[in-house]
Amino acid sequence: MTVLVRRDPTVVHVALGTRSYDIVIGRGLLDSLGARIAALRPGAKAVIVTDDNVARYHLDPAEAALRHAGVASSRVIVPAGEASKSYRVFEQVCEALIASRIERGDLAIALGGGVIGDLTGFVAAVVRRGLDYVQVPTTLLADVDSSVGGKTAIDSAHGKNLIGAFHQPILVLADTALLDTLPEREFRAGYAELVKYGLLGDADFFSWLEKNWRDVFAGGAARDHAIAESCRAKAEIVARDERETGDRALLNLGHTFGHALEAACGFSDRLLHGEAISAGMALAFEFSARRQGLLPMAEAKRAIRHLAEVGLPTHLRDIPGPPPSVDHLMDLIAQDKKVKRGMLTFILVRGIGSAFIEAGVDAREVRVFLSEKLAER
Repeated sequence: MTVLVRRDPTVVHVALGTRSYDIVIGRGLLDSLGARIAALRPGAKAVIVTDDNVARYHLDPAEAALRHAGVASSRVIVPAGEASKSYRVFEQVCEALIASRIERGDLAIALGGGVIGDLTGFVAAVVRRGLDYVQVPTTLLADVDSSVGGKTAIDSAHGKNLIGAFHQPILVLADTALLDTLPEREFRAGYAELVKYGLLGDADFFSWLEKNWRDVFAGGAARDHAIAESCRAKAEIVARDERETGDRALLNLGHTFGHALEAACGFSDRLLHGEAISAGMALAFEFSARRQGLLPMAEAKRAIRHLAEVGLPTHLRDIPGPPPSVDHLMDLIAQDKKVKRGMLTFILVRGIGSAFIEAGVDAREVRVFLSEKLAER
C-alpha cells in the first residue's frame, strides 16, 4: 500500500440514497466551510456548537469562513469533556438553538471532537423534529469514527451512548491541519479507532500502519492517507448497514469491553474513549484466542504489541486507579447496545483483518476471562 501525496482534498462519498454526503479530507479546508455550506443550503443560517477548548483555537476562523460566504451564524460553547454528553447539557444546547430562532431550513455545525459531534448530532436530530448538520471534526478519533455514519448520542448513568438517534450529517469537513493543536495523548487515543479498521477488516492496512505509524503521528501525507483509508472503510460499511442491523456492528470491535471500562472509570480523563477501545480490542483478541480458540495466540499478541508500541493501554493494569470488580464490569457489559434478548453479542476475530459478529456469547466465559485478567494486575 503506497501513500499518495495530494494537493487537492480527498473526497469519500457515503452512499445512502437521499441521505448521501461527502467526507472531504485535507489540510487547510476550514476556510472553505462557509462556501461549502452556502452551496449545499443556500440562504441557511447556522449555529456552531463547540467546546471551550476547541473554541480557543478554531471558533474564530470557522465564523470568519461563514461570514466571508455570507452565512449568518451564532455560537454555543459547552464545557470540554465527556460530561457534556449529558441530559443537562443536551437540554441547554437544544434551548440555545431554539432561542437563536433557528428554522428547519437552517443547520447546526459540530466543531469539535467526538463529544461535540455526538451531542450536536443528537440535538439536530430532535430540535424542530430534525435539522441538517455539518461535522467539522477536530480530533483524530472524530475524523475516522464519530463524525461519519450518523450515530448520535448522549450518555446514561447505565452506560455510554445509550440515548440517541441515527441522524446523518450533510457534510463532513475533515481539515487535518486542525489536528496540529491536539495534545499527544488525544491523538494517540484517536489512533486506536484508526487502527481498528485494519484489525477488523484490512490486514494490509494494519501491516502498513505497523511500518508507518510514526509518520501518521508526525503528520503530512501519511496522516491524510490513513484518515482517508479509515473513512473509506467506514463509509462502505455504513452504506451497507446504516442502522446497525448487521455488518455495521463490526465497527464495535473492542467496544463491548471498552465501553464497560470507560463507564467503570466514570467517563473521565482517567481513561479516554480511544484508550478504552485499545484495551477493549486487546481483550477481544485475547478472548478470541485464549477462550475461544479462534486464532493463534501469537497473532493476537501481534495486534496487542502494536497497540502497546504506540503507547496505548492493552492490559487492565495499564488503567490508573483501583480496578473495577468483575460484577461491575459484567453489569455494564449487560447494558451493551448489542445485547439481544439478554444474550451477549461480541465482535470476535479469527485473525488480524478478520472480525465477525458472535451472538450468544456465554457470559460465564466472559466472567472467567475478566477474572483472570484482573488477577494479572
